[in-house]
Amino acid sequence: MTSKDILKSKRIRLRIPKDYHQEPVISQLVSDYGLTVNITAAILGANAVGDGWFDLDLKGTDTQIQNALNYLQHLELEVWDDNQTGNW
Repeated sequence: MTSKDILKSKRIRLRIPKDYHQEPVISQLVSDYGLTVNITAAILGANAVGDGWFDLDLKGTDTQIQNALNYLQHLELEVWDDNQTGNW
């Protein structure tokens, strides 16, 4: 087992705008990037109107996590990690 194969955990906060409500953004993190995703908190507007905010705990290898973060960046979603915001 190499250091690249060691499972890591990364906490992020993700804003999903209403335009993406029909897209399986979080599901893609699991199916396409092989991550285990735990939703630790979420805020959704009534009837899914407005943006959704999710606190996620991502588990996977460094490569899996980085590829998933690149995917979220490609979608131009706002992502904060707990290093940027402190413990929330």
